[in-house]
Amino acid sequence: MTGTVPTDPLTAELLAVAEEAARAAAELLHRGRPADLGVAATKSSPVDVVTEMDLASEKLVQELIAARRPEDGYLGEEGTDRPGRSGVRWVVDPLDGTVNYLYGLPSWGVSVAAELDGEAVVGVVAVPARGELFRAVRGGGADLDGRPLAVRPAPSPGQALVATGFNYVRSERAHQAEVLLALMPEVRDIRRAGGGAPPAAPPPAPPADGDLAVAAVPGVFEPLQARLEALGAWHG
Repeated sequence: MTGTVPTDPLTAELLAVAEEAARAAAELLHRGRPADLGVAATKSSPVDVVTEMDLASEKLVQELIAARRPEDGYLGEEGTDRPGRSGVRWVVDPLDGTVNYLYGLPSWGVSVAAELDGEAVVGVVAVPARGELFRAVRGGGADLDGRPLAVRPAPSPGQALVATGFNYVRSERAHQAEVLLALMPEVRDIRRAGGGAPPAAPPPAPPADGDLAVAAVPGVFEPLQARLEALGAWHG
């Protein structure tokens, strides 16, 4: 793969470990999904679910990283928070898009990132249902299956395709729906995939110009952020 270029030996090592972990967990989830998969636990609300495969994937990633880099810290979506001594901390969502996975929908993935002294330096997202692997290095670019990715020219806000998601808490979801209703006539369209890292629509990636998180290309970010602020998007 040539699209992403590590900037130093440590970054190269972290990227290799992140890719190995993401691929291994993605293979486990893709090949090992039980036909009778059900909910093992809930988190912030009754619809914020965890399955046995979330837990199995996190265990695999945590053990792999610990074997490769035992001095590193680890922060996992399913509750693991282990301090380290190396200055490196791994931040992992072992199954991003759990509800999609539970229902057999393809927009889910494994997200593995590494921070150095509190700054994200590498990230990998594996989306096995689509056979995709995204990689990024701070200062070294990003790629999809080895093909370099670049930010597209910014459209006007009215021509922007915006991706979003919703909170699992009912009161927050109701407020977010009100914001969405007001925003809908002001943009090209809105998509919701149900996973934070996997792209919000079918390939090619990246498909969306903005996200209500907010993440967007320059020229879309500023007016979108200002409009959401005016709509009270952060104050539900």
